[in-house]
Amino acid sequence: MKILLAPSETKTQGGTDNFVLESLLFSELTPTRKILLHKYINILQKNSLEELSKMFGLKKKSDINYHNKDMIHELTMKAIERYTGVAFDYLDYRNLSAIAQEYIDNNVILCSNLFGFLRADNKIPEYRLKQGASVGDLKPEKLYKEKSYLMEEYLANEDVLDLRAGFYDKFYKPTKPYTTLKFIKDGKVVSHWAKAYRGIVLREVANTNINSLEEFMKLSIENLSIEEIQTKKNRTEIIYTIDSYLL
Repeated sequence: MKILLAPSETKTQGGTDNFVLESLLFSELTPTRKILLHKYINILQKNSLEELSKMFGLKKKSDINYHNKDMIHELTMKAIERYTGVAFDYLDYRNLSAIAQEYIDNNVILCSNLFGFLRADNKIPEYRLKQGASVGDLKPEKLYKEKSYLMEEYLANEDVLDLRAGFYDKFYKPTKPYTTLKFIKDGKVVSHWAKAYRGIVLREVANTNINSLEEFMKLSIENLSIEEIQTKKNRTEIIYTIDSYLL
């Protein structure tokens, strides 16, 4: 089973290894990535606060200046450790067992706004790109959608659990059967806690070494109860009720 996970705009600082673009998932994407990175770096070098503000999704000059740096020569870390935010906080990758970490490394696919499709263990530098922002006149989601057949081939013989936000359908939307999740509380769809529970679900999946959607359906997750399961065309949605919010 493969799990699709959205990235975050915020990133952890630091790293240990040099960046090797060709080491990322799908070597066929290297030309596309080079086009985007070339444009991205050109924008950094122009140092237009207005343009950088739009691309980064930041307003404070100090924050903008922090992210305007030689990204290609920055040190790297695993993508699953680089990204921060609610889902990643609740996944808490660094405190998982070595076996659970290996499961994440091998089975989680992230969709970077800059680098496109990544395995969780692909090593990337710190960067900043607002979700949905263009890189100059280039739209990353459009460029990567044109190459999404690579994902179809990669996932052809896999069950797929899609934990991404809906925006990332613009990069890749499965044409094969896949399963996604929705979280409700008091009859209303939740947003913040949905991110938290995506992280929790992924953590439990990794700890339990779930290898199929059949196994996943039997997985008990604390504070979550299955309310309903809806299937429309190739998309199955499991609707969970949150029994009580996390502390």
